[in-house]
Amino acid sequence: MADAQERKIKLLIVDDEVDFLEALGERLEMRDFLVRTVTTGADALDLCGTEKFDLALIDLKMPGMDGQELLARIKAAHRFLEVIILTGHGSLGSAVECAKLGAFSYLPKPYQLDELLMVLKDAYAERLMKKFAANTARTEELLRLSQEESPRGILRRMKELDDEDR
Repeated sequence: MADAQERKIKLLIVDDEVDFLEALGERLEMRDFLVRTVTTGADALDLCGTEKFDLALIDLKMPGMDGQELLARIKAAHRFLEVIILTGHGSLGSAVECAKLGAFSYLPKPYQLDELLMVLKDAYAERLMKKFAANTARTEELLRLSQEESPRGILRRMKELDDEDR
């Protein structure tokens, strides 16, 4: 059973509308996502500090920390976590700002489930491509170092690369 859970895409959903949050979480769990839900940006940051997520679906307008600030903070701490903004209060300006902050997509509420599933699939594919590219670059650098550096220099650079991934 744990293996099946580990193969699911881990999705964090953040929205202050509890009924919407529960309904969306249930719909996505039925489609094989491993879903965690929270109602505040602060709770989302706490959860991201203890669990690893593949994707995050974040409401733009929330009391306290809004979705835009949460997006910026999540992307700063988790470079491979793809974020989709889902909002009932969207504007062209906020969509542009979210894109600048690293949002993968910006979708209006009410949403079409098929469209949301397609965006989640595309966001996950983007995450995998970014991780693959980063791993390839790291491997190439380590191969180059193994031919040019001392064992101590290699270990130092490996530690730096490991720290960059946190």
